[in-house]
Amino acid sequence: MRKEYFESNIGESYVKTVCSSGLTVYVMEKPKYTSTYAIYGTKYGSIDNCFSVNGGDKNSVPDGIAHYLEHKLFESEDGDAFSRFAKTGASANAFTSFDRTCYLFSCSDKVYENLEILLDFVGHPYFTEETVRKEQGIIGQEIKMYDDSPAWRVTFNMLENMYHNHPVKIDIAGTVESIAKINSDLLYKCYETFYNPSNMFVCVVGNVDADKVISMCENNVAPKGEITIDRIFDQEPTDVSDNYVEQKLSVSIPMFCLGFKQNISSPIRRLKSKVCVALLLEMICGECSPLYAKLINEGLINDEFSYEYFNGFDYACPMFSGESTNPKAVAQAIKDEIEKLRENGIDKKLFSAVKCGMYGDAIRRFNSVGETCMQMSESAIFGYDIFEEIKLLKSVTSDDVYKRLDIFNNELSVLSVINPLE
Repeated sequence: MRKEYFESNIGESYVKTVCSSGLTVYVMEKPKYTSTYAIYGTKYGSIDNCFSVNGGDKNSVPDGIAHYLEHKLFESEDGDAFSRFAKTGASANAFTSFDRTCYLFSCSDKVYENLEILLDFVGHPYFTEETVRKEQGIIGQEIKMYDDSPAWRVTFNMLENMYHNHPVKIDIAGTVESIAKINSDLLYKCYETFYNPSNMFVCVVGNVDADKVISMCENNVAPKGEITIDRIFDQEPTDVSDNYVEQKLSVSIPMFCLGFKQNISSPIRRLKSKVCVALLLEMICGECSPLYAKLINEGLINDEFSYEYFNGFDYACPMFSGESTNPKAVAQAIKDEIEKLRENGIDKKLFSAVKCGMYGDAIRRFNSVGETCMQMSESAIFGYDIFEEIKLLKSVTSDDVYKRLDIFNNELSVLSVINPLE
């Protein structure tokens, strides 16, 4: 096993270990805490519908299969994993995103018993054609539910009009038609590919002994031979399909999502870029920005307003969303504020205030075992030290942030609106 120790200047530390199976384990001991949070994840998400293994042939699989696999892994011949966690008093869950699938639990007791359950059910899949067919109906209903969700549709309508070919435009759960093509053979094929320990990680934060956690992972996860997985994406045009899209659903106030397509030259976003864009978004329309005050005072937005830097493998898009009686006016105000920043430069006082605020938030996150564990999973996916954000927030300059304004191109923007039914 290979061990690395990471320390910060805020009194936190963690250990990173690569087990003989290839599994990477991250553990942060918090002996004064009563709770523990654990994640067992794989670098496998909804966008991984075309791939090759060890430089071999291209494999194409139905959309939604990563999410489908997440559902099926909780089942076994002896029952389901939720029942096992219920007996220990742990709270368990799982999720599939665009670039990962994670299985997790939180508990205040029986930590190692819960960790053994987690390692066991994720490591031992059980599918039959009968259970796979049964799940199609369940997931089909879930897909239809999200089709009627305004908050879900406003984002995916934007992505569908922003991207021509990249699978990030496809619903994480797939479609009713695509999941109908999934069978047990395909599930096992994807499991054996993406649930290889060399493509997986375990993150544990809380009242634990790091050596014991690492020992359990070493003894309970068998090696399968290291593999190399290449994601294969069709070439993505630089333009967007349409700058505006709208849909009518059951909402009382129109909803909007404004995104700016970023053409990226590297498949993984560097952390410095993420930090700079996060600072820039705060300066454009964070709660202490002039624009936010203006939009609130004019009644154009409410406390549902939010923004994020949505990015991953071969895709990146700063986006703004919320509710408004006049979404087009909000979108134009955001674009005008960006142009104002281009012309006048970064306000140094505002930059200093935003930077200090984000620095404080970054430190406070370590008070939560859940947030710290999620941050560890992010570092496992993209390969950076979880203390690196704090270091960058101390060193980044207003010039670094100003340079990121080039990601906002109005010609590559998409405004998605959900209007009320008449």
